[in-house]
Amino acid sequence: MTVELISGFLMITGALLAALAAIGLHRFDNVFARMHAATKPATLGLVLIVIGASFQLADTGDAVKLFLVVVFQFITAPIAAHLVGRAAYRSVVEVAKTISVDELAGDSIDDVSQG
Repeated sequence: MTVELISGFLMITGALLAALAAIGLHRFDNVFARMHAATKPATLGLVLIVIGASFQLADTGDAVKLFLVVVFQFITAPIAAHLVGRAAYRSVVEVAKTISVDELAGDSIDDVSQG
């Protein structure tokens, strides 16, 4: 009975984090804030859902497959977020008004390819 409660708690918490990520994607105003909302809580939500689901599985092979889902999420989410942020920066997307320092302003594509 306690395994079911722990599993249910983990899966519900993960689903709430995934819903929070969806709300963040809708409410945030710029691409960089949306990128943060799409990666951080959604990844943690997936991990919690997978851990909760793995408690319910009798076969360890299925749990290994779920673990591979988490590994692929950890590999692809940061890379995708980096590429989205890089494309947004290069296409001169307006950032939030609270940002006062642009550390990439001196870097350009030509500087990187020559250096």
